[in-house]
Amino acid sequence: MTAVAIMQPYLFPYIGYWQLLHASDCFVVYDDVNYINRGWINRNRILINNAPGLITLPLLQASQNRKICDIEIAPDTQWQRRLLRTLEMAYRKAPCFDQVFPVVEQILTHDDSNLAGFLTHQLRTLAGFMDLKTRIVPSSQVYENSPLTAQARILDICRQEQATTYINAQGGRSLYEPAAFAERGIDLRFIAMHSRPYPQRGEGFTPYLSIIDALMEVGPDGIAPHLAAYSL
Repeated sequence: MTAVAIMQPYLFPYIGYWQLLHASDCFVVYDDVNYINRGWINRNRILINNAPGLITLPLLQASQNRKICDIEIAPDTQWQRRLLRTLEMAYRKAPCFDQVFPVVEQILTHDDSNLAGFLTHQLRTLAGFMDLKTRIVPSSQVYENSPLTAQARILDICRQEQATTYINAQGGRSLYEPAAFAERGIDLRFIAMHSRPYPQRGEGFTPYLSIIDALMEVGPDGIAPHLAAYSL
C-alpha cells in the first residue's frame, strides 16, 4: 500500500501542506512545472506585530514561462540576514523560539542557489524536525516524464511509484477523473483540513500562516495533532 501526493514546492508552507506529507508515503516535489507569480513558491505569511505580513525569497529572473527547477535565488546574501532578523524580531518571545529559530536559520543559510534544490532541502529539513517519515522526491530528478501533462503525468508518476492511493488538495477536484484512477487500481482521495487553532500572541487566531508560526508557538512536540487534523 503506497499513498502518493504531488505538489509544487512552497516556502515554509502552511499546516495544510504538511498534512499532505503526513497523509502520504511518498511526497513528490513537483519542481519541473512552471513557476507561479505571486503564489506561495517563494513567499509566505507570518505574524508581524499581531498582523499577517509577507516574507519573500528573492529570485533572479523569475517568470511563469520558466520551470521552478530552472530558477535561481538572487545572489545578494543580504536577504538572508534581513529575513532572519525579521523572524527573530517577530518571534523572539514565542515559547518555542529557542528550538525553532536555529532550524530556520539552517534552512535559510543553506548553500544552494537553485530555487527547487533550496526548497526541497527546506521540506526535508522541516519534515525531519517534525518527525515526518514521508519520502520526499523531486519530480525533475526521477520520473523522466515531463512531456506528459496534467492528469496523464500524475497517473504516470503514480504508476512508477506503484501507488494504491493518490491524495490531492480539495482544490484539485475539478482536475481529475476518478474513473481514470480507478481503472488503474488507484484510490483517488482529497484531503480536507480541519480547523485546529493554536495559541498565538495577540487577540484571536489568524489561520493559514507559514508553518514557522505554528512551530514557534507549539514546537516540534506539539505540532503532531495539528498535522493529523484532516480527513480523506
